[in-house]
Amino acid sequence: MNRDLAAMRRNYAQDGLTEDKAGSCPFALFTHWLAEAVQTENLDPNAMTLATQGKDGQPRARILLLKGFSKEKGWVFYTNYESDKGQELAENPRCSLLFWWEMLERQVRIEGRVEKLSDDESDAYYTSRPRDSQLGAWVSEQSQIISGREVLSERQAILEEQYREFDTLPRPPHWGGYRVIPTLVEFWQGQPSRLHDRIRFRLEGGEWIRERLSP
Repeated sequence: MNRDLAAMRRNYAQDGLTEDKAGSCPFALFTHWLAEAVQTENLDPNAMTLATQGKDGQPRARILLLKGFSKEKGWVFYTNYESDKGQELAENPRCSLLFWWEMLERQVRIEGRVEKLSDDESDAYYTSRPRDSQLGAWVSEQSQIISGREVLSERQAILEEQYREFDTLPRPPHWGGYRVIPTLVEFWQGQPSRLHDRIRFRLEGGEWIRERLSP
C-alpha cells in the first residue's frame, strides 16, 4: 500500500444528534434513520453486521441484510439454521447488530436476544423471493467445506431438474428467519474533532432509559 494507514482520516461534519432529536423511543429513531439511509445510501442501506458467539467463546461477525423491522417484532433476518451463525445462535441465542451508513456518518449498534420466526413467517418470506434465490437455499449447505465451485453447479443442476415443474419451491426445513429483540440500542453520529454524539437506549424494568455517552 502506498498510503499511510495511520494518516487516513476524515472530519465528520453532519448535524449533531441532540436529545430532542433522539426522542424517547429507539424504534422511532431507528425508523427515521433507516428511511433517511434508504433515500441517501447508494447500495444496500439495509446491510448490517451480525456478531455471534458460540460455546467456544470466539466472537464471529459477518455482513447480511435486514429483511424486516418493527417496534412489535424487532429486527429480522434469514439464513441457514445449520450455518455457523445458526449453530452459534442455537448455542447462545444472543447477538449484536451493527449498521453503518457512511454517507450520513451514522452507525447504530443493537444488542439483544434472538428467537426463530414461526414457520408461517419464514414460509411467507421464502415464497416472496425470486425462484433462483429459493433454489439457492437448497443448493448451499452453508458453511460446509466443499472441494470446488463445481459442487454447487452440479447440485444446482440436479435440483433444477427435480423442481423444474414448480413455480415456487417448498422452503427447506433448515432455512428460515430470526428476530432480534433488543435490550440495548446505541445511535452514533459523527462529529468534528472526534467528539461524536452517542445516545444509548437501555432496557431496564420494561422501560427504555436514554443516556448520552462520552465519545
